[in-house]
Amino acid sequence: MITEAVTVSEEAVVVPRGIYANGIKRVVDFTLALLAIIVLFPILLLLTVMGAVAMKGNPFFAQPRPGRIDKNGRETIFKLLKFRTMTDETDGDGYLLSDEQRLNAYGRFLRSTSLDELPELWNILRGDMAVVGPRPQLVRDMTFMTERQRKRHIVRPGLTGLAQINGRNNITWLQKFEYDLQYINDGISFWKDMRIIFGTVFKVLDRSDIVREGTSSDMDFGDWLMAEGKVDQETYDACQAEAKELIGV
Repeated sequence: MITEAVTVSEEAVVVPRGIYANGIKRVVDFTLALLAIIVLFPILLLLTVMGAVAMKGNPFFAQPRPGRIDKNGRETIFKLLKFRTMTDETDGDGYLLSDEQRLNAYGRFLRSTSLDELPELWNILRGDMAVVGPRPQLVRDMTFMTERQRKRHIVRPGLTGLAQINGRNNITWLQKFEYDLQYINDGISFWKDMRIIFGTVFKVLDRSDIVREGTSSDMDFGDWLMAEGKVDQETYDACQAEAKELIGV
């Protein structure tokens, strides 16, 4: 079972209201993403070519992520598009090497500058994502979330969000989720989104809070719960199995 300590706050999550949150925001997202793709097209093309060379093949990485809750009350699953930061190198037995070994210098550069996130502009154009919203986590992270934590999915996931300007990957999982829910509960507005966008630009230029100190990549939510003793083995295995079923593995 997952212990009650997983949830920091019991405050109810309010469905976003207003013409901006339920209409204008999507128009703004589409417009900003389209303009960004046009302006950044030379950089996108350059990174595509460089990535093909550095990664010895496909420079893109597509991964299933949970999106906005649909009319059936379940999260839609979409393919998040990013520039690949790790190679597909394997050991003598054909197993992938560790993340640290597969993360080459080019991949570190992409992560430190957040340039690996640029292909997500296509996800925004398609309507999978917004410019600002809760960051889309892994499907296997979603299956470990409490019902309240999964309320973060009542809005489109974002390229950046409130958690990203308040610690990004250098805060705990619970803090991330609380920031996501705070973004929704405090009321979604144009000016709040603009503040988060400009705050994100500052974080990217400062290259701060990219990964948790002493790690190459952040620990999965389920693994963190196990390490903290907040979930038992039976629940861990069941949640992992649910995630595999959702993505068709």
